[in-house]
Amino acid sequence: MTNSLIFFDIPSDDPDAAGKFYAEVFGWEDDPRLGGAYHRMVPGGFFANKDGSDSEIGHLHMGIGKVSNMRPHPDPEGIEPRTMNSGGRGARIWILIDDKDTPERILATAEKLGATVLWRNHYWAEFNGLNHCFVDPWGNHIMLWGKAGNPPQVPENYTRE
Repeated sequence: MTNSLIFFDIPSDDPDAAGKFYAEVFGWEDDPRLGGAYHRMVPGGFFANKDGSDSEIGHLHMGIGKVSNMRPHPDPEGIEPRTMNSGGRGARIWILIDDKDTPERILATAEKLGATVLWRNHYWAEFNGLNHCFVDPWGNHIMLWGKAGNPPQVPENYTRE
């Protein structure tokens, strides 16, 4: 295996609040580091094998870094940019919805905690997935992904492409 994705960071001007947000919305463990300037979000568990049993591959972790000084960096003062993205297109983070959860619960919790729902109930035939999207309070786009099945089971109220 080459060039494996092992981790990703998102910026926040308030990593403590962002850590609490993701812990409540997704049920992840919030692991504050560096005096709260960096949080490691630990989803826990393992990716599933085709038969539903746990594989040996643990779920990816996510970091939340303080945008004014994203770590690590050789210079202890960090480097520019030191501000949040102001309206331009940024990365989208894709979260597979657990079979024990629902997009409705996730979206309602995120919205209650200050997120903005961009859309609900959309089917993307290209990858056979049901999707929903919200922007967290720090401007990060979070895509919720659900498996549509084979053959696809798409509810009537879903838009399609």
